[in-house]
Amino acid sequence: MADANIHDYIVPGRRAHLVGIGGVSMSPLAEVLHGAGMVITGSDMREGPAVEHLRSLGIPVRIGHRAENLGDAELVIRTAAVHDDNPEIAAAHSAGVPVFERAQAWGAIMRGYKHALCISGTHGKTTTTSMCTHIAMAAGVDPTVMIGGTLPLLGAGHRVGQGDTIILESCEYCNSFLSFFPTVAVILNIEADHLDFFKDLDDVERSFRAFADLVPEGGRIIANRDDKNTMDALTGETGPVTTFGLTEGDVHAAGLTWTRGLPTFDVVYRDQVYAHVSLSVPGLHNVKNALAAAASAIVLGIPGAAVAQGLAQFRGAGRRFEHKGTFRGAEVYDDYAHHPGELRALLDAAHTLGYERVICAFQPHTYTRTAALFDDFVEVLKQPDVTLLAEIFAARETNETGISSKDLADRIPGAQYCATLPEVTAALRTLARPGDLILTVGAGDIYTAGEALVQMA
Repeated sequence: MADANIHDYIVPGRRAHLVGIGGVSMSPLAEVLHGAGMVITGSDMREGPAVEHLRSLGIPVRIGHRAENLGDAELVIRTAAVHDDNPEIAAAHSAGVPVFERAQAWGAIMRGYKHALCISGTHGKTTTTSMCTHIAMAAGVDPTVMIGGTLPLLGAGHRVGQGDTIILESCEYCNSFLSFFPTVAVILNIEADHLDFFKDLDDVERSFRAFADLVPEGGRIIANRDDKNTMDALTGETGPVTTFGLTEGDVHAAGLTWTRGLPTFDVVYRDQVYAHVSLSVPGLHNVKNALAAAASAIVLGIPGAAVAQGLAQFRGAGRRFEHKGTFRGAEVYDDYAHHPGELRALLDAAHTLGYERVICAFQPHTYTRTAALFDDFVEVLKQPDVTLLAEIFAARETNETGISSKDLADRIPGAQYCATLPEVTAALRTLARPGDLILTVGAGDIYTAGEALVQMA
């Protein structure tokens, strides 16, 4: 069934089994397909709030993976973490039941919406998708949403709406966003990342160009004019492009001022002020994210007043400069930054906020990224007043080269290496004093070190 087309299967009445149904983008997928009239079953390794919620909708979910869970399913959809040796996938293959990837299913769903706003980029996807969601909600367009993090406005990372707009965070890893059907494709920035999959920066740029080329006639590409790699990737693009940038571009900022580290500015489009924006999140990178969200709103025909309202109410997404609490007069925040570019943006913003010291506890994410971008990490991690380095979070990898966070610490003056997360918490406890900004940073489980510290208060 390798040549099966998922679009023939995403129709009312069809029976779909979702493997890993409790995952952050699988559970909303199940909900959307169920709402579209499909018969959904699923399995997951553990109970949880998402599984409970799906059961409340009448979707049966089994815990554990067994061949018999497949039942009479006509198609199987799996999360990226589920491989061919999974008993349910193996059973589907042997029974000739087609198996599709999660991204393919989202792509098929997208085709049912008049507007499919897909936000891509090496950095800023979750924040910008969240900003777009706030704007769409303020405008009353009742969107369906899929975000790679938790948004307090939704109390989740997703929303199932009844409007004609779907908003999706769109990831380049394994080219998954090439299964999408964007009518509006946003490219925030492009850097060399995910080098366990992509060969080099040129390979990454080719992937983003292919994503932009998915936009149909009547659709639009939104691109960061200030990002050289993005503009290089779009060289020769014949589809309509709207650019955004800090001071130049079709959509740009004017009159940018800062109050206690927070920006206020006008969004200018075609020499007219489209919206006056005051953000509740710090940093120049968030001004750029807001400009991308505003450009998206312009393309979708959303009035500037909804942009101003939506962005004013945005306080950040989960794990994006998320306030965790206070310890001995120090403020503790957590952030998901795991690439040198993201780290630089975070630390630049942190230094504008008026704290006496910035203490950064960083956990590198994956051995391949740490090795490939080693010198960049060394440079950016010299920025904080105090740098702690937790051991590398392996994620999907094994350590083929023997690289360690200690190698980074040895190159950064005054940096301290912590082999375990409890050691990170203990070091922060010793360091903390009034006037400090403590940041736990990384895409792994470093946030638990900050949470443990706050609980000691």
